[in-house]
Amino acid sequence: MPEGSPIVTPAARYRWFVKGDVDGFFGLAVDNLVQVLVITALCRTLCGMSDAIVFGRILPGVAISLLVGNLFYSWHAVRVARRDGHLHCTALPYGINTPSVFAYIFFILAPVYQQFRGTLGDAAAGELAWKVGLLACLGSGLIEFAGSFVGGWIRRVTPRAALLSALAGVGLVFIASPFAFQIFDRPAVALLPMFVVLVVYFAQVRFPLGLPGGLVALTLGTALAWLCPLWGDAPILRPAAVADAVREVGLHAPRPYWREIVELLRSQPDLLLRFLGVVVPMGLVNVLGSLQNIESAEAGGDRFSTGPCMAVNGVGTLAAGLFGSCFPTTIYIGHPGWKALGARAGYSVINGVFFTVAFLCGLGPLICSLIPVEAGIAIVMWIGVVITAQSYAVTPARHYPAVAIGMFPAVAAMGMFFMPMALPAAGHSDGVLSFVNRHLEQLSSVGTDAWWPIGVYALVGANSGFVITTMLIAAISAFLIDRRFRAAAGWCFLAAVLTLLGFQHAYRIEPGRFSLEPRELMIWQRTEEVFRGTWLAAEWPAHTFAHRGYRIAIAYALAGVMLLLIDRMRRSKLAFEDLPGPAF
Repeated sequence: MPEGSPIVTPAARYRWFVKGDVDGFFGLAVDNLVQVLVITALCRTLCGMSDAIVFGRILPGVAISLLVGNLFYSWHAVRVARRDGHLHCTALPYGINTPSVFAYIFFILAPVYQQFRGTLGDAAAGELAWKVGLLACLGSGLIEFAGSFVGGWIRRVTPRAALLSALAGVGLVFIASPFAFQIFDRPAVALLPMFVVLVVYFAQVRFPLGLPGGLVALTLGTALAWLCPLWGDAPILRPAAVADAVREVGLHAPRPYWREIVELLRSQPDLLLRFLGVVVPMGLVNVLGSLQNIESAEAGGDRFSTGPCMAVNGVGTLAAGLFGSCFPTTIYIGHPGWKALGARAGYSVINGVFFTVAFLCGLGPLICSLIPVEAGIAIVMWIGVVITAQSYAVTPARHYPAVAIGMFPAVAAMGMFFMPMALPAAGHSDGVLSFVNRHLEQLSSVGTDAWWPIGVYALVGANSGFVITTMLIAAISAFLIDRRFRAAAGWCFLAAVLTLLGFQHAYRIEPGRFSLEPRELMIWQRTEEVFRGTWLAAEWPAHTFAHRGYRIAIAYALAGVMLLLIDRMRRSKLAFEDLPGPAF
């Protein structure tokens, strides 16, 4: 039983729904709404998908996947609360996987649409892109489900600092920071709701009438968004958009699309092999992310079962792909934040039911046209801050440096994301490739003291590979702090293998691309003439910059050998004796 957990008595029973669940729902709903806004916008503009596909197939599939996961994790929270006598158990948050949304759209759906629009036409190419997305989603679900059989073992052999350092970096850099930027980009609408959130959750005070702070922030932000034209700001919400959204209201019943999936596998199986370089790494990242979030929940006192939680995570993604959604779902980062909101199991139930009703009834566009994202992003920002704080609070003090060094790849990833966004505004029409090539030319003469584009991209890798790098570097650091040199060497060898395969540090940059991150470069993607005509053959534009990461893999392997030698010499009392005091 978690330390300090109260014993359940007839007078004190677990309440699955409390007032904090209202705040928790707003935070989780805003997070999912952001993903829906991205999906609806990019699928229509970049992937050629019609409104019938987006609103009639994808969003109903999203609804089914959210309902499956949210209901299970709510039920599991009630079960764990009764098992452990833990009155304050909070369900694991669950929703659409953010990195997969961007990776699938930019690296699978959009390329398929662009390749076939000339021969099939826009409508048919958009339809084909959607089918390929379903297949990719199912592939990710299978990987996530398979991860449930080894998830418990991975948690046992991985230091907590390694699992939580990735969450700290993602929480601060990709959750708290971007939403903070957006808040100060729209201060008249978003800044006051942010202070409402800080008053409630930092100062820990109660609003009059016991109103939930999240509801107050959302209501205030919505009112300010509708009123902002009065003081000269550009309108955020428009009545015309509401009228257009009303016309989308209607029943969008989900149905399984297994026939379309089987037909695609029979007619064009090469499309699946072509995008394994995206599906496999993203599936593994989702597995690791779920493990990290389960570990984060246990650090907060909620001991969820690793196997079932991981399995249902995969089942939810499989349900998404089968019922029309191209996008995997996952256990969300941020359990400490929802727990600090006072949420229990009810917020997850409400979230699943809300999105099911909204998307099956065609209410998604209407909700987005009435409530601005700016009104609720402060809640999500606060959750990112709490995630980072918890990574230090529940980690042994001696491992703080391991958590800190694990944040470096996330910081590099932020720079990598913003660079392609800034280049078009600066007039660089050929993308980041010219920067990388120029840096490569100057390495021999100028050195690397002034700028480091190749190093930044190598540290980040492709397809969220930085999450793997973060965990590996933090694990090696934690074992070195504990003077466990053989364990650190084992993680070095694992890092070498993963780098060699292309799961981290490897990437390619194609000419003129302004996508959010570089493309994957797996070991089986070969451009050599000997592989032409085989399934290993890869084709990309001329002058593409390719970074395999082989030198990094060799360095990891040599570091592992060095650590084994140090361990051997220590055991033989030959050298490397302990200095006075702790390792750190």
